[in-house]
Amino acid sequence: MTTIPVFQPNRRELISWVSGGLTGAALASLINREARSSELPAKTHHRPTANRVIHICLCGGLSHIDSFDFKPELEKYHGKALPSDERPETFFNSIGLLRKNDWDFKQHGESGLWISDLFPHLASVADELTIIRSMVSDTANHTPAQFGELTGFQLNGFPTIGSWISYGLGSESEELPSFVVLPDQRGYPAGGTINWSNGFLPSLHQGVAFQTDGPTIPDLFPAKEMSAERDTATRDFLSKLNARDLARNGNEDALVARMRSHELAARMQLAVPEVTDLSQESQSTLDAYGVNGKETDDFGRNCLLGRRLLEKGVRFVQLFSGGSFGSPRINWDGHEDMRRNHNREAKRIDQPIAALIRDLRSRGMLHDTLILATTEFGRTPFSQSTADQVG
Repeated sequence: MTTIPVFQPNRRELISWVSGGLTGAALASLINREARSSELPAKTHHRPTANRVIHICLCGGLSHIDSFDFKPELEKYHGKALPSDERPETFFNSIGLLRKNDWDFKQHGESGLWISDLFPHLASVADELTIIRSMVSDTANHTPAQFGELTGFQLNGFPTIGSWISYGLGSESEELPSFVVLPDQRGYPAGGTINWSNGFLPSLHQGVAFQTDGPTIPDLFPAKEMSAERDTATRDFLSKLNARDLARNGNEDALVARMRSHELAARMQLAVPEVTDLSQESQSTLDAYGVNGKETDDFGRNCLLGRRLLEKGVRFVQLFSGGSFGSPRINWDGHEDMRRNHNREAKRIDQPIAALIRDLRSRGMLHDTLILATTEFGRTPFSQSTADQVG
């Protein structure tokens, strides 16, 4: 499997490239892809197990205790207080009574994996799942914990995981970004676009957010009132400015990254309409993902689009389940009513994710695709207060 190399031209090549116009460069790139195949870098010295990733971010905090981390002893101690010498420090400094699981657990698959009744569809593919129960969070504050989940640091400004993958492995597609983000249609997560920031890496490695409601990428195409001639003239003028800047200042990393982004945007005008056209899928595939279903339509479309993006060579696709915090909550934060909150959110994602796993397996892609699902933290085994608010 080939990988597109990092573009590192000399000054003369850069000036020649930008002076030719962005649209022309994009079309030439499409035509000459095969001619450049000999320039691709050698394979890595270790054969990779996975070549692409779908990262599913469950914003607000999926309760591990009520989903995939069975704690049978909580049934026995439900409603009792923690011993005074075992009381941990908490974010709100309030500790209620011990609280059992809100859903029944059963073992599934040949592995006997414990999964709660919250996820019946995922339970049907239990033998495809690996549950990591050793992860911890250093904070109970949602937004810093989310930054830590995505970047490894609680403060913002650092590259996110998708940016690092893009930077380290490059792209398998010349027409689409290496890092694509599919936000929850109900809203962006807390922190907004910071969650897919390139940080201090070149801007080419920033996540590109696709919308499934409205224009896929705002401002990708010229405004309707702008003629093709005017658009071409604008692009050519920008190319000349970039060429002059490069001739004067040399190979600036920031400018080169911006120019590469402009070239990619030109190519995306051809690729995005095709890859986002879900009408090309069979009705049985749409039904499997829950497209047009009452609870599953939004996330089902994102999962299906994620698969299509992977097929086209996108390296890292990030799906968000849950938006920012507010009232009513549109994420996995179940402080007020755990059962209502998690039942609602689980119905949105359970069927689509299980369908994604089956679909990738049937297409021979599951063996080298990593499906990663994470959340900023779970819940404590005790309530937040004596009023039985979940911690």
